[in-house]
Amino acid sequence: MELEYLQNYWWMLIAVLGSLLVFLLFVQGGQTMLFQRFTESQRTMIINSLGKKWELTFTTLVVFGGAFFASFPLFYSTSFGGAYWLWMLILFSFVLQAVSYEFRRKPGNIFGTRTYDAFLFINGCAGCILLGVAVGMMFFGAEFTVNMGNILDHGSPVISRWAPTHGLEAILCWKNLLLGVTVLMLARTLASLYMLNDIADDAFGARLRRQATINGAVFVVLFLAFLAVLLTQRGLTQTDPDTFRWTEYKYLHNAIDLWPATIAFAA
Repeated sequence: MELEYLQNYWWMLIAVLGSLLVFLLFVQGGQTMLFQRFTESQRTMIINSLGKKWELTFTTLVVFGGAFFASFPLFYSTSFGGAYWLWMLILFSFVLQAVSYEFRRKPGNIFGTRTYDAFLFINGCAGCILLGVAVGMMFFGAEFTVNMGNILDHGSPVISRWAPTHGLEAILCWKNLLLGVTVLMLARTLASLYMLNDIADDAFGARLRRQATINGAVFVVLFLAFLAVLLTQRGLTQTDPDTFRWTEYKYLHNAIDLWPATIAFAA
């Protein structure tokens, strides 16, 4: 009973951190708008608005990973260590973001402002999509094996073994990419709403309202498509501590069995 309480406690904490991370991705969503047809003054307003908040996203991402390490170390070592290249690409894109905000307007900038704007655009797109891919692996699986007996192997005490591509194969899975693009469109919608409340400019505000409407509509369509894919996905059902079996429409059955959570989710 105590173990079940702790598992529920940690999952609740991770859910809150994950939700906060997605909310803060409005910074990345705003960065993807830098190469749209905005004037230079409007582009500067975007940078000034987002530049006040960019550290929060990266900090929350690190805390999110730390919560997984503290609560479910086997999951952490399998996913974060096994899908090495996927997570390195995510972290590298956030390094580009930090460098860009630091040096974009520095005197003697030999690369030019537009180069750092391109870095911010890369972080905005890659950061959102790849985070969606990483989360998608939790639903749709990944190419790894776990053998607890390997811990007794003095030559190679590695419990989890990943595919040779170490997470790159997850990027090629269309189901993971569907969630990744959904997260990107949500981030762009949130960015439009955030800047609409943070920037006092009527002409710019009209464009942001249009962006929020378009991106929000695309997000809803993609999110419903993701839900349809998820609810028709097969999954594993635990029959005893060491045995699992494949179950068709696993997530749909979960939604029906856990109907209070489903009602809360729909609301």
